[in-house]
Amino acid sequence: MVLGLSAKKEKIDATAGVSLAASAWKRLRRSPVFLTGAVIIGLFILVSLLAPWLAPHNPADPMLIDQVVKARNEIPPSQPGHPLGGDLQGRDFLSRVLVGSQQTLIVGVVATLFGLTGGLILGTLAGALGGWVDSLVMRVVDVMLSLPSLLLAFSIAAMFSRPSQFTVILAVSIVQIPVFARLLRGSMLAQRHSDHVLAATALGVKKGAIVFRHMLPNSLGPVIVQSTLVLATAIIEAAALSFLGLGNPDDRTPEWGQMLGDVQKVFDTHPHLAAWPAICIIIVALGFTLMGETLREALDPKNRR
Repeated sequence: MVLGLSAKKEKIDATAGVSLAASAWKRLRRSPVFLTGAVIIGLFILVSLLAPWLAPHNPADPMLIDQVVKARNEIPPSQPGHPLGGDLQGRDFLSRVLVGSQQTLIVGVVATLFGLTGGLILGTLAGALGGWVDSLVMRVVDVMLSLPSLLLAFSIAAMFSRPSQFTVILAVSIVQIPVFARLLRGSMLAQRHSDHVLAATALGVKKGAIVFRHMLPNSLGPVIVQSTLVLATAIIEAAALSFLGLGNPDDRTPEWGQMLGDVQKVFDTHPHLAAWPAICIIIVALGFTLMGETLREALDPKNRR
């Protein structure tokens, strides 16, 4: 009898459950898709942080322009010390691509943080208060979601008389707000009828404490996962606005979308000037997408085994 109980206990211990986060990490670390996205993002962040030291030359210095090239309206080709050649102004193109990664990271991260903050505020109000507040917030969100995100961002950025990096960040962040707001609102509505919230309500806990101690913390998981996907969208939309001339007009501070816009006139003769920043944007957006999609699938309780 004792041996039977001991064997049964060992069997229970061997099959003990694990947390959702631990189960998700166990699957993620064996996922080649997640690891590929993580490596891409890690390299992007590393290059962005070290860009001022990795860049071989000053990205604003037209060192490759001489009188002959300027007179012929030519673009400096690849040469020793300048593997990618120069741009239209004779500035080292490799240095501009490296420094441009830093500006792209800043715009993407800050825009996502602003959008996440706004979405948290609206989603918390709608999910916690309900009633007419929920209806009002959701109608505003529905109107914003009914417009194409790039068109809405373009309209917001065009409202400013002087385009700048801040206007790009503001436009992109406003476009992301309804995505986070709707997702958080849905998660909080699901939490409203959970056992721990009902128990806290029965014990007489104040509604504010229930919202910020129970409902909101347990609703942030899907929102945080969504932010990795939104980062990819934010980078693409910011690049699109800069490409259309609504970004920072000072080209001495390079940004990938701005670099694409600068080479429109010479794309037919020098396509490599557009290829490098375009490839960088595609790879970085792909990295965030791969990591975000696998993270969302791994944290889905339906996928637990």
